[in-house]
Amino acid sequence: MEITTLYQKQRKEFGRSTHHFASTEATLLEPFLGDERTRDVYVERNPSHLEVQAISEMSEHEVNTERFTYLSVGMYHQEGGWPKDVDPTEKEQTSRYRKKVEKDEEYIRQVKALGDAVEHSIMQNIAVDIYQDYFAGEYADHSSEPPSAKTLSVFKDPNTVKRTVSKISWYPDGGKKLAVAFAIMQFQDWRMEKMSNLSYIWDVNNPNFPEQELVPSSPLCCLEYNPKDPHLLVGGSYNGLVSYWDTRKGANPAETSIIENSHRDPVYDITWLHGKNAYECASTSTDGQVLWWDIRKLGEPSDKLQLEDRAANEPGRTMGGVSMEYSAAAGPTKFLVGTEQGKVISCNRKAKNPSDRIGIVYEGHCGPVYALQRNPFFPKYFMTIGDWTVRLWNEDLRSPIMTSKYFKNYVLDATWSPTRPGVFITTKMDGTLDVWDYFYKQNDPTLSLQVDDDGLFTVKMQDQGSLLATGSVDGSVYMLELCEGLATMQQNEKQSVSQMLERESKREKNLEARAKELRQKEKRQSEANQDAEKSKAPWEEQVKSIEEEFWNTVHEQEKNEAASAENGYH
Repeated sequence: MEITTLYQKQRKEFGRSTHHFASTEATLLEPFLGDERTRDVYVERNPSHLEVQAISEMSEHEVNTERFTYLSVGMYHQEGGWPKDVDPTEKEQTSRYRKKVEKDEEYIRQVKALGDAVEHSIMQNIAVDIYQDYFAGEYADHSSEPPSAKTLSVFKDPNTVKRTVSKISWYPDGGKKLAVAFAIMQFQDWRMEKMSNLSYIWDVNNPNFPEQELVPSSPLCCLEYNPKDPHLLVGGSYNGLVSYWDTRKGANPAETSIIENSHRDPVYDITWLHGKNAYECASTSTDGQVLWWDIRKLGEPSDKLQLEDRAANEPGRTMGGVSMEYSAAAGPTKFLVGTEQGKVISCNRKAKNPSDRIGIVYEGHCGPVYALQRNPFFPKYFMTIGDWTVRLWNEDLRSPIMTSKYFKNYVLDATWSPTRPGVFITTKMDGTLDVWDYFYKQNDPTLSLQVDDDGLFTVKMQDQGSLLATGSVDGSVYMLELCEGLATMQQNEKQSVSQMLERESKREKNLEARAKELRQKEKRQSEANQDAEKSKAPWEEQVKSIEEEFWNTVHEQEKNEAASAENGYH
């Protein structure tokens, strides 16, 4: 019930009394004379209302300030200070000139004089250790806070015909940029003829305009930054070509492979090799080939491998590669390939015999293996994505040690967290991004976010572990930030996750041994049954022998009866 209070007061009691007014005589300001002719034209209105405003009329206006477009502009500084007769690009000339200057007495005297001043400045840092870590070994407990993630920026395909985000690669030095490959992966899509071939590089602080364009000969299906040289990128195209870019030289590829020596299908995955130099990479395609390249000479691949399924009913059947994992922690020559037949192939590039280059074949999924990645903390374990499930494997076992439940929508991509051993991210066809934390829960995702209405085709985490980027089918790239609890390693987490993986591996190993024992028992039983059946006569022969025995008995009985009858007659 609403309670109201009403205060009543006469108007004359409000405000101050008006005693300062005085009565004056009326003054005529302007005479208005009546006009008889005009009065006959009008009709008298009684009563008459007239509104008068004592202030000037005003109108409302809107003003927008002038808009400025900001562009990121950089400068390239070239080494200078050399004499005219010395070419700074020639190492022999520069080293000869350095030796000449270092022998000069004036140079030695100047270095000694400057050395004292520099040493004095360096010795001042003894007072405070600027690199001291005051909280080393301490862990912040984030178990009580709920897991969360927030969207920081959205990068959209600038073209009219929206394409799928086929691959995302983070800038290796601090994650300041994002390289995004765009392509339409559906075969014979009606948008193929109208779509653009461009892919883009964005500055994460400026999502409105791409920082640089990449102009391939065909839409890029995969794109990857060089971890050793951040200016180099390598990409695989829809027409099977492999190209590499140097961002300092512009938007066009620095070099492209020739079509005769390239893949015959779209290049679905490409990765840099962790070798002595920074110029080697490997690519795979659904044409069943793995090709190794040196980007300095892309005329032909340096090595190749044909993916063949030797365990199939048809020996030598080719399997198409969809994803690839090349990790230095697992070995410089070992790698994994996920196929469109749902199998994962363990390969060794430098095997003793060519026939041994293809090793164990893991029977994985009902459909293509869209994603394949080793755990960065435990390289022996790797994760696969395909059909409606996520599966975790031990490379020593042929069956998965952990399998997620079957989701209603296809799982399209996944990536491990680089800072936490038990956390990984998955994306699904319904636009959902799932964050899994095996340290706390194994059966369901710890956090599920509806990022986009269309499917999320790819996802990639930045090396610091807190930022991730995911790309959708409609050409949008979402950059998200995870909470501290999902990005910071918890106390004893690495040990606990390792024990869990070992426990599941032992369980699966025992199940495999038991299954093998049952198979051998069934095999021995079937062999014994076959031997018993072979020792027995066929049924037709048994029937025939029984019939012969029966008629022989009948004939003997008849003969005995006839003989006894003759003896009685005599």
